[in-house]
Amino acid sequence: MGHRFQLPPTSRWVLRLFVFFMLLFSIMRVLTFYSFRPDGVSFSDAVPSFLMGMRFDLRWVCILLAPLLIAGSFNRFSPFQSSRTKRFWIIYLVVVSSFLLFFFGADFGHFDYVETRLNASALNFIEDFAISMSMLWQSYPLFWIFLLLSLVIYGLYRFFQRSHSKVHTIKHPFKPVRTFWMMLLLIIGVAGSNPAKPLTWKDAFKLGDNFKAYLALNPLENFFTTLRFRKPFTDDGSAKVQFDAMKELLQLPKESAMLNFQRREVFAEPAKKMNVVLVICESLSMYKTGLSGNPLNTTPYLQQLANEGLLFERCFSPHFGTARGVFALLSGVPDVQLSKFSTRNIEAIDQHTILNSFTNHEKFYFIGGNSEFNNFKGLLVNNVNGLHLYEEGMYKSPKFNVWGISDKNLFNEANQVLSQQTTPFFSIIQTADNHRPFVLPEEDTAAVAARQVDELQLKKYGFDSQKEMEALLYTDYSIQQFMEAAKQQPWFNNTLFVFVGDHGVKGNATALYPDAWTNERLTDEHVPLLFYAPGFIKPEKRKEVVSQVDVLPTIAGLLNQPYTNTTIGRDLLRKPAGKDFAFIIHHDEAKIGMVNNEFYYILNMNLQKDTLVPLHFNAPLLSKEKYEHTKKQMAVETIALYESSRWMLLNNKKASVKP
Repeated sequence: MGHRFQLPPTSRWVLRLFVFFMLLFSIMRVLTFYSFRPDGVSFSDAVPSFLMGMRFDLRWVCILLAPLLIAGSFNRFSPFQSSRTKRFWIIYLVVVSSFLLFFFGADFGHFDYVETRLNASALNFIEDFAISMSMLWQSYPLFWIFLLLSLVIYGLYRFFQRSHSKVHTIKHPFKPVRTFWMMLLLIIGVAGSNPAKPLTWKDAFKLGDNFKAYLALNPLENFFTTLRFRKPFTDDGSAKVQFDAMKELLQLPKESAMLNFQRREVFAEPAKKMNVVLVICESLSMYKTGLSGNPLNTTPYLQQLANEGLLFERCFSPHFGTARGVFALLSGVPDVQLSKFSTRNIEAIDQHTILNSFTNHEKFYFIGGNSEFNNFKGLLVNNVNGLHLYEEGMYKSPKFNVWGISDKNLFNEANQVLSQQTTPFFSIIQTADNHRPFVLPEEDTAAVAARQVDELQLKKYGFDSQKEMEALLYTDYSIQQFMEAAKQQPWFNNTLFVFVGDHGVKGNATALYPDAWTNERLTDEHVPLLFYAPGFIKPEKRKEVVSQVDVLPTIAGLLNQPYTNTTIGRDLLRKPAGKDFAFIIHHDEAKIGMVNNEFYYILNMNLQKDTLVPLHFNAPLLSKEKYEHTKKQMAVETIALYESSRWMLLNNKKASVKP
């Protein structure tokens, strides 16, 4: 009687392993909760997330153990048939466990960086595996991490051996009917409890809060579900529905044909034969700079330029990420594709750019590293006519780190090339050193690392470390060296210089800006935008909200360069009064929004929940009617910008537009 209802050895081993893996998943979820929970979220608040999370974990544990249970139930493949089959299944479990450890480790890093579970957007970095690994190797102690991981994997190998031995000592004949019931339970587990209504990724967002939803999901569920977001898609019908709102927002002619965003800009005066130098500054987050009033004074030279130039204090990139920022700046289209950079998508990379309207200018692009990273080369060479692209391997200066030559040397190399030009030029210089691994060239260390700041002061004003602050000081120093050298060249006085951040950086900005910057992560997108040309541009500080997509139209307008505009960007010095806005998307959280001079509107597309937050200290409280009216109006405009941008990604083709 004792053996009548006993399960076969393979099934019993699977049950032991099931308990082990469920425990592993649960421990990781508890660690995630205590590592990343927002203020005010208690353990009791998260109980529904833990309960739903167990169902997601049940699915993946069942998927991982299914091959062992199904194949191992046949005598030929049973882990208890021979030493060879035992070894095969133990190796399988070690590989599966290593796979899980990798996912959980990557998930922790992803959660720490962007506050969401690991998702398919991480594949953007795998596509540039060598460069991404070099950056990680130079930024983190990967040797010790891999050594620890190897020890853990060896420990798992020994654990699986011991657990197998304990089951093997209990002899029992094979009973197919008992394995059948185990397989039925397996099917229920994969479904998440009810096969008639399987648990879905979207069910997690019914918890009504992003953190609670991501806590319920595990990295496997989130990653493999979001793979389907990597292909761009558009809905012409939705774009058409939103076209009237876009006509109002962009002040398009009333007679504009459906989905025709094209407008030809011409000027009464002839085009100025001025040079343009556009500097795209890596991670130039406004709240970390002295331009915001930050007392750490990390950008004294940029402050000097701003005092003599035109500074837009509230400029926003549409998104976080260098590839997305460069794409939006050049094309005028926010990169709203959720999980894959449009620079890497063959369907979206063909874009019309206003840069081609500068037909009398030689065009240059300087990047210190490899232009294949994030496929910048594809974006640039495919779309910019006659572009001279300079990159790693083409400079005299030695490679400094994973990002190529140092920023100071990049500026020096660019200066040498530009000083040889005899005709007007439009040059773009893309910096990189204000980024991990936050290291400085030895020859420049003394210039920027002399000032030590107390850790509490660093944290208060937005920096995680002394090295991060020094990297921003180095950006400012490099710009100073470039500008002082350029002043010695005959082309300097006939040049418009433009400085803009590719994106911002998350962090604590509460000492300088209202809570929305920190709580809603506006720090990710808030960047300075500075136009500098003494004698040509009147010094001024502007406080209206503008966007990174406005840069090229504004440059064209300053030079009276006729151009055809087909997207969202506008000439900031000629746009209609009262129409100040910037579209924003947080891809990993599926949040879209719009900033105007008073408010930030956010729509969470996963939760189908929206909110409106003020952008000023001590903002007056709105009446309920005024609040709802404002939120409704901004909701209409935000959705219009999103749907139109999705349409533009696939329809703003270079060949279809004349410069």
